[in-house]
Amino acid sequence: MPFMTSHSFPGRLIVVEGIDGSGKSTQIELLENYLRIKGFGVLRNAWNSSQEISPIIKKAKKKQLLTPYGFSLLHAADFSYRYTHEILPALNAGKIVLSDRYIYTAIARDAARGIPRDWLVNNFRFAIRPDLTFFFRMDPALAYDRITQVRDIKYYEAGLDMELSMNPRESYILFQSRVLEGYENLAKEHGFSVLDGAKPVEETQRVVRRLVNPLIQSLL
Repeated sequence: MPFMTSHSFPGRLIVVEGIDGSGKSTQIELLENYLRIKGFGVLRNAWNSSQEISPIIKKAKKKQLLTPYGFSLLHAADFSYRYTHEILPALNAGKIVLSDRYIYTAIARDAARGIPRDWLVNNFRFAIRPDLTFFFRMDPALAYDRITQVRDIKYYEAGLDMELSMNPRESYILFQSRVLEGYENLAKEHGFSVLDGAKPVEETQRVVRRLVNPLIQSLL
């Protein structure tokens, strides 16, 4: 059963989710540009980006010090800070908040590391339900190939801490397949708008805008 409640803020909360390499960040950037051209006030908020917590996470990741629970708790703290100091004030001010990942990332990814789902859900019961959540479905093998065309795969991103395989590509596919399964369950539970991340960028963006437009009409 869904565990979040709807909000009554004047703004709108739009979320993009998907495994790494699924194109979600590209789509939310395009959507942000579209909304700003139309004159809307927009806040784009990204996972693991708070000034207070993010530097700690990045330092621990670089040294490969994080256990599954440590990884989960630090990201929960980062989200809580951004939620309190960035997301809620923007919604209260009537802005459109575009969240590049939300609590669903933590639930899908941390459950893939073996943390009980109930424990994860309880950590985020304070979070409001987004007005619209896009889930970009992507085959992990294709996502890996996309990422490695522009940069190296990261240690935790590939799930190398799980010791599923010593080969980064194989580890990524195995780990992200678990994460993808978690997303699929959340999509059914929370009614995500599911899009094919392998489709051309322009085609996908047209669908995104078509689904967003009815949601923002009342803000004009």
